[in-house]
Amino acid sequence: MAERKPIDSWLTDMDGVLIHEGVPIPGADAFIKRLRESGKPFLVLTNNSMYTARDLHARLSRMGLDVPVENIWTSALATAKFLDDQRPGSTAYVIGEAGLTTALHDVGYVLTDADPDFVILGETRTYSFEAMTKAVRLINNGARFIATNPDETGPSAEGALPATGSVAALITKATGKEPYFVGKPNPLMMRAGLNHIGAHSETSAMIGDRMDTDVLAGLEAGMTTFLVRTGLTSDADLERFPYRPSRVMDSIADLVDLV
Repeated sequence: MAERKPIDSWLTDMDGVLIHEGVPIPGADAFIKRLRESGKPFLVLTNNSMYTARDLHARLSRMGLDVPVENIWTSALATAKFLDDQRPGSTAYVIGEAGLTTALHDVGYVLTDADPDFVILGETRTYSFEAMTKAVRLINNGARFIATNPDETGPSAEGALPATGSVAALITKATGKEPYFVGKPNPLMMRAGLNHIGAHSETSAMIGDRMDTDVLAGLEAGMTTFLVRTGLTSDADLERFPYRPSRVMDSIADLVDLV
């Protein structure tokens, strides 16, 4: 097998790699510090579309992780970039939070429930029956269905929460229409992120804690992939998948010296 080129750019997932339930994972601060000192392009990614990059910068700063706003890439930003490329200046009915609505406003989209071009589903803690009913009717009337990410559940201190993928499944059942998912494992999110920082897949690495999103997206985007054991994937889970990461590490702390 041909040897890969040295890694010049880094992409890393956030939850399960840098933080866990609001607490930094040991080594995360050293990893971010090393990245910033190296001058290498990098991005911190999340499939969660609820928060703006500025929100996440502030949240990470409170934990001692200094990640500039321009180095944060969310499924909401990737969705807005995708839609701006596909159908600039269009209209959308949105179920989601400020992270998604702000990203869409920033690319010139008009948010409306009057005959929109798209129904866009993102993450929120207040999914309402009324909003889902409206989404179903708009899709039945011809609106195109987009979802920020396919994650079926999200973490919380009390346990799993229904997430975008679960609500998308409900709308699909009611309409017969599958959404186009922009976030991981769609390699589109990774390639758009690489373009955002001027990086190339053959000299980039993706770090994640999930085989079915992080590793798969990195693999399909042509990147070196690192799986860390601080999140949702155990060694037993690893053997269930027909693909493997480039390397498995105990935690982000083991990657500091590779930057």
